[in-house]
Amino acid sequence: MHIKATLAKFVANLWHMAAIKITPEEWEIAKAKFRRKYNHLSDDDLAFEPGKEDELIGRLAKRVRRSPDYVLFTLKKGIANLENNRL
Repeated sequence: MHIKATLAKFVANLWHMAAIKITPEEWEIAKAKFRRKYNHLSDDDLAFEPGKEDELIGRLAKRVRRSPDYVLFTLKKGIANLENNRL
């Protein structure tokens, strides 16, 4: 049973890694949107390095008490329309 859970977690992490790529410019705008919506997030919570999107999604999911899927959806929505002020 433990092997199934571990495998499912591994596959989910792979899916998230391939699900989004964020440029530093996009992240600066999305970060401002996240900060407005979740004002309790610290600079460490919002720290981002290109290529480590999966770590960002996992960290934000824990801090906003939502699923990684929700954070991924929210990021995609925020990046899709950078001019819009809403997240």
